[in-house]
Amino acid sequence: MGLWARLKLIFSTKASSAMDRAEDPRQVLDYAYTQQQLLLVRLRQGLVEVATSKQQLERQSKKLEARVPQLDDQARRAIGAGRDDLARIALERKRTALAEIEGLTAQIAEVGAEEKRLAGQERSLQVRIEEFRTHRDVVSARYSASEAEVKVKEALSGVSGELAELGMAVGRAEEKADRLQARARALDSLADIGALQPVGGGDFVENELNRLTSGAEIDDELERLKAEIGARRLAAPTGDGSHGNK
Repeated sequence: MGLWARLKLIFSTKASSAMDRAEDPRQVLDYAYTQQQLLLVRLRQGLVEVATSKQQLERQSKKLEARVPQLDDQARRAIGAGRDDLARIALERKRTALAEIEGLTAQIAEVGAEEKRLAGQERSLQVRIEEFRTHRDVVSARYSASEAEVKVKEALSGVSGELAELGMAVGRAEEKADRLQARARALDSLADIGALQPVGGGDFVENELNRLTSGAEIDDELERLKAEIGARRLAAPTGDGSHGNK
Protein backbone atom coordinates (compact mmCIF):
# COMPACT_ATOMS: atom_id res chain seq x y z
CA MET A 1 0.00 0.00 0.00
CA GLY A 2 1.40 3.36 -1.05
CA LEU A 3 1.86 6.33 1.22
CA TRP A 4 -1.04 8.25 -0.30
CA ALA A 5 -3.37 5.26 0.03
CA ARG A 6 -2.35 4.80 3.67
CA LEU A 7 -2.93 8.48 4.43
CA LYS A 8 -6.30 8.34 2.69
CA LEU A 9 -7.27 5.26 4.71
CA ILE A 10 -6.20 6.89 7.97
CA PHE A 11 -8.09 10.07 7.10
CA SER A 12 -11.21 8.13 6.15
CA THR A 13 -11.03 6.11 9.38
CA LYS A 14 -10.66 9.20 11.53
CA ALA A 15 -13.38 11.04 9.62
CA SER A 16 -15.74 8.09 10.04
CA SER A 17 -14.93 7.92 13.76
CA ALA A 18 -15.54 11.66 14.11
CA MET A 19 -18.85 11.34 12.26
CA ASP A 20 -19.88 8.46 14.51
CA ARG A 21 -19.18 10.60 17.56
CA ALA A 22 -20.96 13.62 16.11
CA GLU A 23 -23.97 11.72 14.73
CA ASP A 24 -26.53 10.84 17.36
CA PRO A 25 -28.76 7.99 16.09
CA ARG A 26 -31.63 9.35 18.14
CA GLN A 27 -31.49 12.64 16.25
CA VAL A 28 -31.39 10.80 12.93
CA LEU A 29 -34.43 8.74 13.92
CA ASP A 30 -36.29 11.83 15.11
CA TYR A 31 -35.52 13.59 11.83
CA ALA A 32 -36.71 10.60 9.80
CA TYR A 33 -39.90 10.42 11.87
CA THR A 34 -40.53 14.15 11.34
CA GLN A 35 -40.01 13.82 7.57
CA GLN A 36 -42.48 10.94 7.42
CA GLN A 37 -45.04 12.98 9.33
CA LEU A 38 -44.56 15.88 6.90
CA LEU A 39 -45.06 13.46 4.01
CA LEU A 40 -48.26 12.24 5.64
CA VAL A 41 -49.46 15.83 6.03
CA ARG A 42 -48.80 16.57 2.33
CA LEU A 43 -50.52 13.34 1.33
CA ARG A 44 -53.58 14.26 3.37
CA GLN A 45 -53.60 17.74 1.84
CA GLY A 46 -53.55 16.16 -1.63
CA LEU A 47 -56.34 13.81 -0.60
CA VAL A 48 -58.43 16.77 0.57
CA GLU A 49 -57.82 18.61 -2.72
CA VAL A 50 -58.80 15.55 -4.75
CA ALA A 51 -61.93 15.05 -2.66
CA THR A 52 -62.81 18.74 -3.10
CA SER A 53 -62.33 18.50 -6.87
CA LYS A 54 -64.52 15.42 -6.96
CA GLN A 55 -67.28 17.22 -5.09
CA GLN A 56 -67.06 20.19 -7.48
CA LEU A 57 -67.34 17.87 -10.48
CA GLU A 58 -70.28 16.07 -8.92
CA ARG A 59 -72.09 19.37 -8.25
CA GLN A 60 -71.46 20.52 -11.82
CA SER A 61 -72.72 17.20 -13.15
CA LYS A 62 -75.85 17.44 -11.05
CA LYS A 63 -76.53 20.94 -12.35
CA LEU A 64 -76.24 19.72 -15.93
CA GLU A 65 -78.41 16.72 -15.18
CA ALA A 66 -81.03 19.08 -13.76
CA ARG A 67 -80.81 21.28 -16.89
CA VAL A 68 -81.43 18.41 -19.34
CA PRO A 69 -85.17 18.13 -18.49
CA GLN A 70 -85.50 21.91 -18.74
CA LEU A 71 -83.95 21.95 -22.20
CA ASP A 72 -86.16 19.07 -23.27
CA ASP A 73 -89.18 20.99 -22.00
CA GLN A 74 -88.09 24.10 -23.93
CA ALA A 75 -87.78 22.07 -27.12
CA ARG A 76 -91.29 20.66 -26.67
CA ARG A 77 -92.81 24.06 -26.00
CA ALA A 78 -90.98 25.60 -28.96
CA ILE A 79 -92.33 22.86 -31.27
CA GLY A 80 -95.79 23.49 -29.86
CA ALA A 81 -95.39 27.17 -30.64
CA GLY A 82 -94.26 26.39 -34.16
CA ARG A 83 -90.75 27.55 -33.51
CA ASP A 84 -88.61 24.74 -34.77
CA ASP A 85 -85.59 26.99 -34.73
CA LEU A 86 -85.92 27.47 -30.95
CA ALA A 87 -86.55 23.78 -30.49
CA ARG A 88 -83.38 23.01 -32.43
CA ILE A 89 -81.35 25.34 -30.19
CA ALA A 90 -82.81 23.72 -27.06
CA LEU A 91 -82.04 20.26 -28.38
CA GLU A 92 -78.47 21.29 -29.27
CA ARG A 93 -78.00 22.61 -25.75
CA LYS A 94 -79.44 19.39 -24.41
CA ARG A 95 -76.97 17.34 -26.45
CA THR A 96 -74.08 19.53 -25.26
CA ALA A 97 -75.20 19.10 -21.65
CA LEU A 98 -75.41 15.34 -22.03
CA ALA A 99 -71.91 15.28 -23.54
CA GLU A 100 -70.59 17.38 -20.68
CA ILE A 101 -72.32 15.08 -18.18
CA GLU A 102 -70.66 12.10 -19.83
CA GLY A 103 -67.26 13.80 -19.66
CA LEU A 104 -67.83 14.80 -16.03
CA THR A 105 -68.87 11.27 -15.17
CA ALA A 106 -65.59 9.97 -16.57
CA GLN A 107 -63.64 12.66 -14.70
CA ILE A 108 -65.51 11.89 -11.50
CA ALA A 109 -64.64 8.22 -11.88
CA GLU A 110 -60.97 9.04 -12.44
CA VAL A 111 -60.88 11.43 -9.50
CA GLY A 112 -62.69 8.87 -7.36
CA ALA A 113 -60.10 6.25 -8.24
CA GLU A 114 -57.33 8.71 -7.42
CA GLU A 115 -59.06 9.53 -4.15
CA LYS A 116 -59.21 5.83 -3.24
CA ARG A 117 -55.56 5.37 -4.19
CA LEU A 118 -54.48 8.34 -2.07
CA ALA A 119 -56.67 7.17 0.81
CA GLY A 120 -54.99 3.75 0.66
CA GLN A 121 -51.56 5.36 0.60
CA GLU A 122 -52.55 7.57 3.51
CA ARG A 123 -53.60 4.57 5.61
CA SER A 124 -50.50 2.60 4.63
CA LEU A 125 -48.21 5.52 5.40
CA GLN A 126 -49.92 6.11 8.72
CA VAL A 127 -49.36 2.46 9.68
CA ARG A 128 -45.73 2.68 8.59
CA ILE A 129 -45.23 5.84 10.62
CA GLU A 130 -46.70 4.21 13.70
CA GLU A 131 -44.43 1.21 13.22
CA PHE A 132 -41.44 3.48 12.70
CA ARG A 133 -42.34 5.47 15.81
CA THR A 134 -42.31 2.25 17.84
CA HIS A 135 -39.03 1.21 16.23
CA ARG A 136 -37.58 4.67 16.89
CA ASP A 137 -38.53 4.48 20.58
CA VAL A 138 -36.98 1.03 20.91
CA VAL A 139 -33.74 2.00 19.15
CA SER A 140 -33.51 5.26 21.12
CA ALA A 141 -34.02 3.41 24.39
CA ARG A 142 -31.37 0.83 23.43
CA TYR A 143 -28.94 3.55 22.42
CA SER A 144 -29.53 5.50 25.63
CA ALA A 145 -29.05 2.35 27.72
CA SER A 146 -25.88 1.42 25.81
CA GLU A 147 -24.57 4.97 26.11
CA ALA A 148 -25.16 4.94 29.87
CA GLU A 149 -23.51 1.51 30.14
CA VAL A 150 -20.46 2.72 28.22
CA LYS A 151 -20.15 5.78 30.47
CA VAL A 152 -20.38 3.60 33.56
CA LYS A 153 -17.79 1.18 32.21
CA GLU A 154 -15.50 4.05 31.23
CA ALA A 155 -15.84 5.46 34.74
CA LEU A 156 -15.18 2.05 36.24
CA SER A 157 -12.21 1.63 33.92
CA GLY A 158 -10.77 4.88 35.25
CA VAL A 159 -11.39 3.78 38.81
CA SER A 160 -9.82 0.41 38.06
CA GLY A 161 -6.74 2.18 36.75
CA GLU A 162 -6.51 4.26 39.90
CA LEU A 163 -7.03 1.17 42.06
CA ALA A 164 -4.34 -0.64 40.11
CA GLU A 165 -1.93 2.22 40.71
CA LEU A 166 -2.85 2.26 44.39
CA GLY A 167 -2.35 -1.50 44.55
CA MET A 168 1.09 -1.13 43.01
CA ALA A 169 1.95 1.62 45.50
CA VAL A 170 0.76 -0.56 48.38
CA GLY A 171 2.80 -3.46 47.00
CA ARG A 172 5.90 -1.26 46.82
CA ALA A 173 5.32 -0.08 50.39
CA GLU A 174 4.93 -3.64 51.63
CA GLU A 175 8.04 -4.70 49.73
CA LYS A 176 9.99 -1.82 51.27
CA ALA A 177 8.75 -2.75 54.74
CA ASP A 178 9.81 -6.37 54.15
CA ARG A 179 13.26 -5.22 53.05
CA LEU A 180 13.62 -3.06 56.14
CA GLN A 181 12.58 -5.94 58.39
CA ALA A 182 15.00 -8.28 56.63
CA ARG A 183 17.77 -5.70 57.04
CA ALA A 184 16.99 -5.36 60.73
CA ARG A 185 17.10 -9.13 61.18
CA ALA A 186 20.38 -9.31 59.27
CA LEU A 187 21.88 -6.60 61.48
CA ASP A 188 20.76 -8.51 64.57
CA SER A 189 22.41 -11.68 63.24
CA LEU A 190 25.64 -9.84 62.47
CA ALA A 191 25.67 -8.29 65.89
CA ASP A 192 25.19 -11.71 67.49
CA ILE A 193 28.18 -13.22 65.70
CA GLY A 194 30.36 -10.15 66.34
CA ALA A 195 30.64 -9.10 62.73
CA LEU A 196 29.64 -5.57 63.67
CA GLN A 197 31.66 -3.24 65.89
CA PRO A 198 30.18 -2.48 69.28
CA VAL A 199 28.65 0.85 70.00
CA GLY A 200 31.75 2.10 71.82
CA GLY A 201 33.98 1.42 68.84
CA GLY A 202 37.28 -0.52 68.79
CA ASP A 203 38.16 -4.04 67.74
CA PHE A 204 35.72 -6.74 68.77
CA VAL A 205 38.44 -9.33 69.60
CA GLU A 206 40.43 -6.86 71.67
CA ASN A 207 37.35 -5.76 73.54
CA GLU A 208 36.39 -9.36 74.21
CA LEU A 209 39.88 -10.16 75.56
CA ASN A 210 39.75 -7.05 77.76
CA ARG A 211 36.38 -8.19 79.04
CA LEU A 212 37.80 -11.61 79.95
CA THR A 213 40.88 -10.08 81.61
CA SER A 214 38.72 -7.66 83.52
CA GLY A 215 36.55 -10.51 84.70
CA ALA A 216 39.60 -12.47 85.90
CA GLU A 217 40.94 -9.47 87.76
CA ILE A 218 37.58 -8.99 89.42
CA ASP A 219 37.56 -12.65 90.45
CA ASP A 220 41.08 -12.32 91.91
CA GLU A 221 40.13 -9.16 93.80
CA LEU A 222 37.02 -10.88 95.11
CA GLU A 223 39.08 -13.82 96.43
CA ARG A 224 41.53 -11.40 97.97
CA LEU A 225 38.77 -9.53 99.78
CA LYS A 226 37.31 -12.79 101.04
CA ALA A 227 40.72 -13.87 102.40
CA GLU A 228 41.25 -10.49 104.02
CA ILE A 229 37.89 -10.60 105.75
CA GLY A 230 38.51 -14.15 106.92
CA ALA A 231 41.87 -13.19 108.40
CA ARG A 232 40.30 -10.26 110.24
CA ARG A 233 37.70 -12.50 111.80
CA LEU A 234 40.41 -14.91 113.06
CA ALA A 235 42.46 -12.08 114.51
CA ALA A 236 39.55 -10.47 116.31
CA PRO A 237 39.30 -11.11 120.21
CA THR A 238 36.75 -13.72 121.26
CA GLY A 239 35.49 -11.67 124.27
CA ASP A 240 34.05 -13.25 127.52
CA GLY A 241 35.64 -16.65 128.25
CA SER A 242 32.40 -18.00 129.73
CA HIS A 243 30.70 -17.03 126.57
CA GLY A 244 33.29 -19.05 124.76
CA ASN A 245 32.70 -22.13 127.06
CA LYS A 246 29.10 -22.32 126.18
